[in-house]
Amino acid sequence: MADLGMPELLIILAVFILLFGAKKLPDTARSLGRSLRVFKAEISRPDDEQPPPAPPAPPAPHP
Repeated sequence: MADLGMPELLIILAVFILLFGAKKLPDTARSLGRSLRVFKAEISRPDDEQPPPAPPAPPAPHP
């Protein structure tokens, strides 16, 4: 994995502030955290708990 020190983290933070602005940064971080939690929950869910696939659609009638 990448070895990120304090200078690298400060540069990344500065780029985020430039891209999203200081006002949107907390909302963006909150949204990212929420997305990661959902992703981790979906990854850790066993296969037997997944919903069954939808049945195939019936063939279209021919005129």
